[in-house]
Amino acid sequence: MRTIDLRGRRLTPAELLAAVPRAEAARGLALATAAEIVHDVAARGEVSLREQAARFDGVEDHAVRVPAEHLDEALEGISPAVRTAIEESIRRVRLASAAQVPPDRVTELGPGARVEQRWRPVRRVGVYVPGGKAVYPSSVVMNVVPAQVAGVETVALASPPQRDHGGRIHPVILAAARLLGISEVYAMGGAGAIGAFAYGVDSLALDPVDVISGPGNNFVALAKRVVAGVVGTDSEAGATEILIVADADADADLVAADLVSQAEHDEQAAAVLVTDSADLAAAVAERVSVRAAGTRHADRVAIALDGPQSAIVLVDDIPAAAAFSNAYAPEHLELHLRDPRPDEYVNAGAVFVGSHTPVSLGDYLAGSNHVLPTGGQARYAAGLGAATFLRSQQVITYDREALRAVHDGILALSDSEQLPAHGEAVSARFDA
Repeated sequence: MRTIDLRGRRLTPAELLAAVPRAEAARGLALATAAEIVHDVAARGEVSLREQAARFDGVEDHAVRVPAEHLDEALEGISPAVRTAIEESIRRVRLASAAQVPPDRVTELGPGARVEQRWRPVRRVGVYVPGGKAVYPSSVVMNVVPAQVAGVETVALASPPQRDHGGRIHPVILAAARLLGISEVYAMGGAGAIGAFAYGVDSLALDPVDVISGPGNNFVALAKRVVAGVVGTDSEAGATEILIVADADADADLVAADLVSQAEHDEQAAAVLVTDSADLAAAVAERVSVRAAGTRHADRVAIALDGPQSAIVLVDDIPAAAAFSNAYAPEHLELHLRDPRPDEYVNAGAVFVGSHTPVSLGDYLAGSNHVLPTGGQARYAAGLGAATFLRSQQVITYDREALRAVHDGILALSDSEQLPAHGEAVSARFDA
């Protein structure tokens, strides 16, 4: 991992943004490729999807729309331990998601004048579950459960076909879908799946969705940007990020373990440590080297840690670390600090406080959602939750006297905006 030394420098907000490690070139290339793939699916439908499966997944002649028996077989085949863990994850995420649904509220503005604020779910959602370098039944849970809690009528799911499973989606993903009652499942991956959800595919009886959610690599994340405006999307949850803020008292081995845990996702994964302790930085660098060499996906981890998106950042003090973190706006933020003060870290998808709250906990069984904004979007975007699938709607009810009470004000404002017909529409209700 490279070192970025910011000690002795007072950086402006713009300079901080410029100093954060990013792999911008990779995202720029991914956007152009994602747009090409999405538009091809919109034009050629299933033919395009099958060509992509052959090219990217090494799969041909597979069932793109998954038969019900594949789901049943998958559930029967998973181990009891995995099934129990999935069911517990469902329980915990369902409880936490239920707290995200706002109650309807009525505001009485005067006699006969009321505005009701209510929340209504979208009708149809497309959930994407990645399946390239790893298997993510947890992402099935994290996406489907909030949609169900929000009251979404129909949830469709897509995940890449697997050559090692005869062109089927990985059985653990299918089993998780079956446990959640999802029957509309498609073996299609990457940016093509995002395009299919956005535009529909007639030959597969795949209707367009209203919202697309789910994590993926940069191609998936940027395909969402391509279809934005055609459908709603969650945040661009692309290649994973972890930023750890640690002081001299932190356990270097635990910090290293957590950096490596996220680097194993993908070669584009970002792992960043920010600290005011040079001694800790040196110790973490040594422990990262040992752990990275000994892990199962050592080659993948090494590429991620050596990439421009990963670094050890030295700062003068913890307030400077907080400023750097807020500029970076990480997907996952861990605080290994004597005095964590999580309220000071305002830009983060999720904040993990203390040495016993690793990101891995949030990935599986914390009850929180692991689909979170990446690439700095946590400065303005939220992670996935029930609210992702809800629309705020206002219902206005005024009686005659309530309207009369604001008649003169409406006339004054409509005249000031040179829109007299607006005022006349109100006056017409009181003309003798």
